[in-house]
Amino acid sequence: MASGKKILQFSALSILLLYFTFSGLIKAKPFLAPLSIAIILALLVYPLSRLMERSFMNRATASLINTILIFLISIGFFALLSMQVKNLADDWPKIKETMKPKIEQLEQFVLDRTPLNTSDLKDSSGNTSFPYIGIGSNPRKKAAGLINSVMSFFGTYLLTFVYIFFTLNYRKHFKRFLLKLFPDDRRQKIEDVITNSANVTQQYLLGKLILIAFLTVFYSIGLGLSGVSNFILVSVLAAVFSIIPYVGNVIGFGMAMVFGYLTSGDPMVLVGISLTFFIGQFIESYIMNPYVVGDKVDLHPFAVIVSVIVGNLVWGIIGMILAIPILAIINVIFQNVEPLQPFGYLLSKENKSDGK
Repeated sequence: MASGKKILQFSALSILLLYFTFSGLIKAKPFLAPLSIAIILALLVYPLSRLMERSFMNRATASLINTILIFLISIGFFALLSMQVKNLADDWPKIKETMKPKIEQLEQFVLDRTPLNTSDLKDSSGNTSFPYIGIGSNPRKKAAGLINSVMSFFGTYLLTFVYIFFTLNYRKHFKRFLLKLFPDDRRQKIEDVITNSANVTQQYLLGKLILIAFLTVFYSIGLGLSGVSNFILVSVLAAVFSIIPYVGNVIGFGMAMVFGYLTSGDPMVLVGISLTFFIGQFIESYIMNPYVVGDKVDLHPFAVIVSVIVGNLVWGIIGMILAIPILAIINVIFQNVEPLQPFGYLLSKENKSDGK
């Protein structure tokens, strides 16, 4: 009875701890999300910054240059994204005209094969609502809400680069702070954990960059031969979105569908897009990921899936992007702290030597 009571108390405390932890993470998203992104990006450019410091410049200058480099790359990505949105707006009348007979055929199929009638379909189409768009809503409130969202986004966006600069420039100061939290006999172990955490994150991100470059070239060839308009822009964006586990590939496929099949209505374009993404995902999953990305993080596939789902629930798309690097760092900590090593084994891939 006593042991059962302890188990019940421990379980209740664990559930409460998890609840308040994730509730706190959700509430702290405006602060923690840009800070986490900044740390991950700082780790990505850390080798380049260190090389600059050793060669010809001081740390502050190298940190500033690398921060500006990341800023320019992000500006280029947003420029590509805005161009794609503009092209979508320009092609929208053509897409509507092309898809109109197909939508009518689909509606007729639904009417013939289901209990729904014409009025039901009209009611369902009329109930669709979008943020800042709606009949009878106050235009001033919509405009104020949109401006507030845009200003909040750009404030967080610029703050991220401030975090990147300070993380790169004062990294040794932060590292010494972490080491001072532990007794002298534990500091070497803690330094190894910090180094391994940084290495595994860098290797994962570099592997992802190689994968994005490969997918950009492959998608460009496949979508270009398939007849997709603006295929280079679509390929670049689809490859970049692949950094979002599982969901990113669906987004890329959807963009190719919009600018390929929905614009032309040609079934052969649909076949070409489907083959391009099917072959690309096969190469990514069975060749590129295992040999370029997969071995860098040593995470069990189930743990990866769970972390992506939890990341989405906590921080949305940003959480999905950060899920694997953060889980890799947590795994390194678990493997180097003796009481937590069973959790490290749970998160890691199973070795053949482990047996059944």
